[in-house]
Amino acid sequence: MLDTLFTSVAVISTAGLQAVNTAETFNVWGQCVILIGMQVGGLGYMTLGSLALLASKGRLTRNRINIGKAVFAMPDTFEPNSFFKHIAAFTVSLEIIGALVLWHAFAAAGISHPLWNGIFHSVAAFCTAGMSLFPNGLESFSGNAEVNLAVCALSLCGAVGFIVLDDFYRSVKSRSVKATLTTRIILSCTVSAIVIGTLLLFFDRYLAQLPLKERMLAALFHSVSALTTLGFNTVPVSQLAASTLAVLIVLMILGASPSGTGGGLKSTTWSAAVATIVCFIRGRDEVTFFGSNVPHGRLTAAFAAIAMYLIAFSLGTYCMLLLESQMPFEDIAFEAASALGTVGLSRGISGDLSPGGKITVMTMMYIGRLGVISLALGAVALYQRTAHEPETPKKKEDSEEKEKEDDIVL
Repeated sequence: MLDTLFTSVAVISTAGLQAVNTAETFNVWGQCVILIGMQVGGLGYMTLGSLALLASKGRLTRNRINIGKAVFAMPDTFEPNSFFKHIAAFTVSLEIIGALVLWHAFAAAGISHPLWNGIFHSVAAFCTAGMSLFPNGLESFSGNAEVNLAVCALSLCGAVGFIVLDDFYRSVKSRSVKATLTTRIILSCTVSAIVIGTLLLFFDRYLAQLPLKERMLAALFHSVSALTTLGFNTVPVSQLAASTLAVLIVLMILGASPSGTGGGLKSTTWSAAVATIVCFIRGRDEVTFFGSNVPHGRLTAAFAAIAMYLIAFSLGTYCMLLLESQMPFEDIAFEAASALGTVGLSRGISGDLSPGGKITVMTMMYIGRLGVISLALGAVALYQRTAHEPETPKKKEDSEEKEKEDDIVL
């Protein structure tokens, strides 16, 4: 029962951690349920709700438009109704193309049911869910460039977010390259992190034993897998060196981008912190990115998000170390980073966790999918509703007196 619940949370949160072997545990109907869950979890309730309203009424309410702009960090130049329609078109189109490419690759490799496997892994890759129908994941395809590059491309399309995809579509349609500042930040940060991660992973001692082509593919694939929170692996993660695990943990924490299917901190968040550090080193008072000033409020929100994320990661790791004292620290830290980042990479300990450990991991996956900031804002909103209940005349008078006292102190 607990393992089934664990799988459900992992699917909806698109975390991809598996307490049981998906291929050997679930029949075709169970796999269909997992497929639907990954799609729902990848797109999110906001997108699906908006698409349902568009299908039924043809337009979105003003309140939903405002919420959508906040959730997706949507630039002011974007038209919300068209944006959500484009999300549906991008998702269907990319997943169909991915399924066809993987169908061809799996058929050529002699895999049984290549079409179904192509569809399942295409959805899992685009939604960065990390669920596989193969007992050893994608380890059998470590040297298959077609599978590696197709899965990487799908996860990148899902992780960079629909803002970038919509921006690209608008540029192609207008035959002019006019990328928004958000798109430039996302692409520059994503590419930089992947390149640096690939170079660092290339020197792993386990990967050094592989042929050059396979070694390069593995380094690129796992850098993309960690950053986009994809969760697939083509080599055993348990065989990777501690230095490589540290790189993967950092990439998993950095995460994907807003309005995408991935988790983690988001590129627009940690890029603001990087820009602040660079400007501080250069002695500049104003923080800029691509020549544009970054508002102070944006910087405050970024550092608050980073602090809360690291606190959640530290608390989760601490709880797991208490509950799983017999397991190595690096395995626990890696599992915690993967759960909170909704990644799915694991050192193979998910199925061996105690009930308390599994509950802790499920909680972290849930928090990671909703977002640490979202939960914090929800708690603040709840507190404010409670604190601002209608007051009796006596309470109101006491409140006004207390406010005057506070003003004097200040």
